[in-house]
Amino acid sequence: MHMETYSDFDTRQILQPALSPGEKLLWTGRPKTGLLLRSGDIFMIPFSLLWGGFAIFWESTVLSGGAPFFFALWGIPFVLIGLYMIIGRFFVDAYQRSKTVYGITDDRIIIQSGIFSSEIKSLNIQTLSDLTIKEKSDGSGTISLGPQDPRSAMMEGMAWPGVKAAPQLAFIPGVRQVYDLLLQLQRRR
Repeated sequence: MHMETYSDFDTRQILQPALSPGEKLLWTGRPKTGLLLRSGDIFMIPFSLLWGGFAIFWESTVLSGGAPFFFALWGIPFVLIGLYMIIGRFFVDAYQRSKTVYGITDDRIIIQSGIFSSEIKSLNIQTLSDLTIKEKSDGSGTISLGPQDPRSAMMEGMAWPGVKAAPQLAFIPGVRQVYDLLLQLQRRR
């Protein structure tokens, strides 16, 4: 049952310090890199354009109309949030995915990621209540590891206050084989 589909030697080396003595990696991978659109962008792109457009309109009207200084300051955070939602979030997402590594052992799933510092999330395979697979025609896809908040699908790829997304093995090649491996590991116990 040893699935030798290591993506590369570097990925295994990155995860090695997170392993317990005697623990072996059955699979490692990384998410697809670069700028990507997600299904949630069907909602987020129009929303971000409306938000950012209004914030920029407000700020330009305030600055050109000679309104009090307070109004000029008031609009700046809204413009910055709008610019982040319109374009910045794509670059933050791409950078975070470039720093993300996934691993599966007999007992757990390891997700190592982080923008400013490295964070390791360890999920016990036996205690996972939901595994949801989204597979594309090219065989790549995403596995959600736990119950999914319905609102998180709409905000996919972007953190939003009050919306907790399930951990994911996102944008991985050969997603069906990884999903089958997880099911096999769950049944084995």
